[in-house]
Amino acid sequence: MMRRRRTGALALLFGLCAALGAAAAEPQGIAQFYGAFAGSGVVDSRDSDDPGVTIRDLDVTIRPLGQGFEISWTTVIRRRPQARRPKLQQKSQRMTFVPTDRPGIFRGPTRGDPFLSRQPFAWARLHGKSLITYVLVITPDGSYEMQRYARTLTRKGMAVRFQRLRDGEPVRTVEGQLIRKPPK
Repeated sequence: MMRRRRTGALALLFGLCAALGAAAAEPQGIAQFYGAFAGSGVVDSRDSDDPGVTIRDLDVTIRPLGQGFEISWTTVIRRRPQARRPKLQQKSQRMTFVPTDRPGIFRGPTRGDPFLSRQPFAWARLHGKSLITYVLVITPDGSYEMQRYARTLTRKGMAVRFQRLRDGEPVRTVEGQLIRKPPK
């Protein structure tokens, strides 16, 4: 009887050690998102400038920068995909974020009062396996546009969901799957 208890206790102890070792080996916090990712996404747009459903090529790179991190992303938009020579448009952005005094919450670049400067106000937060970034712009007429990027880690890379809202109304949604690129 005593031997069974010891064996059970040892098995429990080894199991706990293995679980703790696996948790320690898995990157925590923002570091788990570092890397380069590439893939494609499907766009559902209600914007009059870009209506309908289209496909986009997506590249995302997240890297450490000082005490924070930098996200850079490129989107290749294919207009008139059925034409012999589809029109390609490429958009790239880069943002840096620094930690705040709240765990898992980061502040984007501050360029003064968003009302006066008309510059975007940005922040990011960690939520489980997701890094969610927000970009808020106050328009000249006092309304707002909000962009929300949810980047969720998957076994093969990252699922991306982008939403653009204008005064709370959805304008555009992009959902895609990205594969983690091998380190250079």
